[in-house]
Amino acid sequence: MSISSTRQPVRNRPKRSRSIVLLAALILLGGGYGLWRNHAQAKAAATAASAQPAPKVPVTVATVRKADFPLYLYGLGTVTPLNSVSISSRVAGVVDQVPVDQGQMVKQGDLLAEIDPRPYQAVLDQAKAKQAEDEATLKNAQVVLNRLSTLLKKTFETQQDVDNQQAVVTTTAATIEGDKAAIEAAQLNLDFTRIIAPLAGKTSFRTIDPGNIVQAGQSPGLFTVVQLQPIYVSFTQPQDEVATINKVFAAGAVPIDTLGADMKTVLASGKLEAVQNQVDQASGTISLKATFANQDNALWPGLSVSTRIRIGTMSGAIVVPDEAVQHGPDGLFTYVVGDDGKVHRQTVKTGPSDGGETVVTDGLNPGQRVVVAGQYRVVDGASVDATTASAAGQTQGNSGGAS
Repeated sequence: MSISSTRQPVRNRPKRSRSIVLLAALILLGGGYGLWRNHAQAKAAATAASAQPAPKVPVTVATVRKADFPLYLYGLGTVTPLNSVSISSRVAGVVDQVPVDQGQMVKQGDLLAEIDPRPYQAVLDQAKAKQAEDEATLKNAQVVLNRLSTLLKKTFETQQDVDNQQAVVTTTAATIEGDKAAIEAAQLNLDFTRIIAPLAGKTSFRTIDPGNIVQAGQSPGLFTVVQLQPIYVSFTQPQDEVATINKVFAAGAVPIDTLGADMKTVLASGKLEAVQNQVDQASGTISLKATFANQDNALWPGLSVSTRIRIGTMSGAIVVPDEAVQHGPDGLFTYVVGDDGKVHRQTVKTGPSDGGETVVTDGLNPGQRVVVAGQYRVVDGASVDATTASAAGQTQGNSGGAS
């Protein structure tokens, strides 16, 4: 009994091993099937995805147009007043009053300041009194001369006496002429005590207050008055443009604009006034001067501005927005949208650019649609959802207003 009980486990061991092997095989088969099924599902999904069409890329387009394109020369200039006058006193004295405010617009003839006139009035009165005295002396000397002349005819007086009296009359008459000149000088100095504006313009900050003593021609003066209407803009152009400028200047009035910092806003429009008679060899530029009416005072003395001279027009040019022209490794190109809604890359050659537009000299025709926004999301042959630039701008404007 003891022997058979010890051998029983030995006979059952092979059955357990086969069960374990069978279980492992089933597990491996199940895992393999799962992997195969996942792979099949992924492949089916990829096939379905590849069968769907690629989504359209949203872009903004503009139409190539034919137009007359203006040609400009740009430069940098400084606004300078047509006239600038430093107002100083022409006589010495105490400043009685300054009736204008600092920075005030004045008209020609307006009173700017007044010097105490009393000393000059006294000098004028003295000169007038001296003239009256000398005129009385002359009148008496003339009476004596007439009497002596009568007596000379009757041989009661000598010719010497008559000649001496004639000299007295002549000298007194000359003295009266001197008195008249002294009166004019005194009157002029009295007038100079009223300092008036020599031109219409804007006053500067005053440098002398009432109560101060000023000297004739004292520097600095009381004010500076600058003329704002009209006004000058002095600017330069490269010497290579001298021939072009002289040609258009000789043909007639040359329009010129001053531009704001954005190079688009026109501050004022005027005309070319003068061209310097020689080129500055140090800078290689030619100086020019333009006149502007400046009725709205948009131009201010000392202001730095950009200038734009119109020198001609390209008639019937092919024009596109600047954004349509792209730079590639092989040169310039644009994306053109075809009738099938797909874009293709078109190599172009360009001319001048201005005002946000570029002239295309080769590669495009009027009426074609070119991409102006969204170019970096498209490739050659891609399908696009095109929106015109004007409609896109209107949509953005509406959404902005709604917010």
